[in-house]
Amino acid sequence: MKHLKALIIKFVMSTVVLGIVLTGIYNYDFSDSMLISLVLTVVAYALGDLLVYQNAADDSDYKKRNIVATISDLILTFLVIWIMGASLFGNTGTIIQGSIVSAIVIAIGEWFFHKYLDKHVLNTDNYRHTDTTYNK
Repeated sequence: MKHLKALIIKFVMSTVVLGIVLTGIYNYDFSDSMLISLVLTVVAYALGDLLVYQNAADDSDYKKRNIVATISDLILTFLVIWIMGASLFGNTGTIIQGSIVSAIVIAIGEWFFHKYLDKHVLNTDNYRHTDTTYNK
């Protein structure tokens, strides 16, 4: 159940960002933004959060894990949006711009999502003693 809640949070975050950037700014169909968001959620959760984030460093070095996972999420997000967008919309320059903007915004959200994962899904207490924003 914890993973399902995390997936829903991640999907909502991706959908909002892609809805604003791809649909609102670049005028792509919202249904296409939702499809990209769905694929991005599953791929990024499996690869970025469960694989990279958990294995980037030992549990006590949470900042290193978070930095590595956030950078890998940035790259993965850009690639998924760009490849899917190019196949759905045609290979245009605007999809590259939209991919860059979306990837940066989602990566910022991923930084905080990883803290949520640590506290609520993976049941670690790594942030409690060193991060003043952890309990807020």
